[in-house]
Amino acid sequence: MTAEQDESKSTMNWISNVVRPKIRSFLNRRDSPENLWIKCPESGQLVFYKDVETNQFVIPSSNYHMRMGAVARLKSMFDDGIWEDIPVASGSIDPLKFRDERRYADRLKDARTKTGLVDAIKVGHGTVEGTPVTIGVQDFDFMGGSLGMAAGEAVIAGLETAVRRDTPFIMFAASGGARMQEGILSLMQLPRTTVAVQMLREAKRPYIVVLTNPTTGGVTASYAMLGDVHIAEPGALIGFAGPRVIEQTIREKLPEGFQRSEYLLAHGMVDMVVHRHKLRGTLAELCRVLTRTEKAAAPAPVAELLSIPELPPPAPVMWTGQT
Repeated sequence: MTAEQDESKSTMNWISNVVRPKIRSFLNRRDSPENLWIKCPESGQLVFYKDVETNQFVIPSSNYHMRMGAVARLKSMFDDGIWEDIPVASGSIDPLKFRDERRYADRLKDARTKTGLVDAIKVGHGTVEGTPVTIGVQDFDFMGGSLGMAAGEAVIAGLETAVRRDTPFIMFAASGGARMQEGILSLMQLPRTTVAVQMLREAKRPYIVVLTNPTTGGVTASYAMLGDVHIAEPGALIGFAGPRVIEQTIREKLPEGFQRSEYLLAHGMVDMVVHRHKLRGTLAELCRVLTRTEKAAAPAPVAELLSIPELPPPAPVMWTGQT
C-alpha cells in the first residue's frame, strides 16, 4: 500500500468514525424533553405536562385523574406542602433470591432510582387545614405499588405513628397486589397490616382510606378495605381480581363501568367519590368531625396586624352662646 492510499484510508476512517456519528447526533438531538406532553388515556388529546402538573395531575379537558406520585401527593395534602418524613424500614433486599427475566435485586435498585423512594409506600406527618394528621401514600410507579415486606412495615409504621401521636391516619392506596418476588413473605403482610389497623381502632383514632387508580389484589383484601370511611377518586379501578380475569372465569360480559368508583358507590362498596381538587378539604372536614375538633382559626392578615386602630369619633360639643 502506497503512502497516498494509506492517507486516503485514514481520512475515510476519520469521516466514518468521527464526523458521521457527530452529524447523526446533531440531527437526532431533541430540543425538548420527552415528557413535555402527556396523552390523555381517555380522550387521546395531547396536553402540556406543566398544565397537568399544576392541575394536580388531572387532565383539564377530560377531567381524567392521572396517577400521582407519593411526594406530589403529600405536598398537595399537607399545609404549605410541609411534612415530617416517618422513617420506614428498607426490608431484605432479596429474601428468596428470586429471579425471572431479571434479578429481583436489580428491579428494586431500578425502582428506587426511578422514584427516589425506599419502597412502594411513603409516610408523612403534618397538618391538614390545621389538624394534625399522619398520611401514608402508595406509589404505583414503584413496582406497581406492590405489597412486600418493606411496604407492609411502612403501613404498620404509619399506623403506629398515628397511635403514638394521637392523630387520624389517612391511607392513599394504589397497587396491583402482593409482590410475587417475595412469595409467602409478601402474603404475610395482609394479616400484619390488619392487626395494625385494629390497634388504631382500639386507640379510637380515625382511619380513612382513599382508593386511587388502581387498587387491586392483596391490598384490597387487607388494609385498603378496613377504613372507617372509604373515599374513591373518579374513575378508579377497585377490586380484587381484574375484570378480564372475572370475565374469563364466569364466562359472562360484565356490566359497563364494573369495578370503577362510580359503580362501586352505587352498590355500597365505597362511601363517596371525590374529585382530587376537593379531596384535601373533604379529608380535613372528616378528620375534624371524627375527632370532634374545631377548625383552626385562620391567622389574621399581616396588613390587619400592622394597621393602626381607628380612634373613636370625638364627642359632640354643644354651643352655649358664650365665647
